[in-house]
Amino acid sequence: MDGELTPLDTSLAVLAGGEGSRMGRHKAGLQIHGQPILEYLLDRISWPGPVMLITAPGREHPPGHERFDFEWVDPVTGEGPLRGLLTALEHLRTPLLVVATVDMPGVGREHVEWLVSHLRKDESLIGVMASRRADDCDFIEPFPIALRSAAEGVIRRRLERGRGSVHDLLEERQMKAVPAPASWPPPVWTNLNRPEDVQAFERNST
Repeated sequence: MDGELTPLDTSLAVLAGGEGSRMGRHKAGLQIHGQPILEYLLDRISWPGPVMLITAPGREHPPGHERFDFEWVDPVTGEGPLRGLLTALEHLRTPLLVVATVDMPGVGREHVEWLVSHLRKDESLIGVMASRRADDCDFIEPFPIALRSAAEGVIRRRLERGRGSVHDLLEERQMKAVPAPASWPPPVWTNLNRPEDVQAFERNST
């Protein structure tokens, strides 16, 4: 059935290799309500299929890494989240992939399932991300993102050309941004960049 998810065809990857310069520490070391942020995110998403952790050299095995089926390390640093997508795709063992980031703890199971369902409905697409409307403006949200295994070659070529923006994947005709349901609350799009962002999220998620 179109849009139906099975544990066998879709992997979840969490990108956790960022330096976190504005945070003052690696984001994968953060805690939410006293729980390692990776564990918090896995509990929220509760993904039924394989789960992968993507880290960077020198930032391997963050708290909560034991909960993942696999941990893969980017071969180089400094290439941003697009390199993390490529690393996940290089090690992908399922046809489909959905990717979240460690600094977006408001993402839950329904949000990633929604993205994957849109990707499954259109076999011409290699990737789907969300757009949202706020303050009378439309915003593209690069994460979470759903990808087919066929996206590997496209992303590799873009990195080789120095095109390292995840947002700019929409330049590819096989990529699409789909308007997210208006019912999704703003905390879904929370991005933890500074210590005060963590405190605000904890206040709003109790």
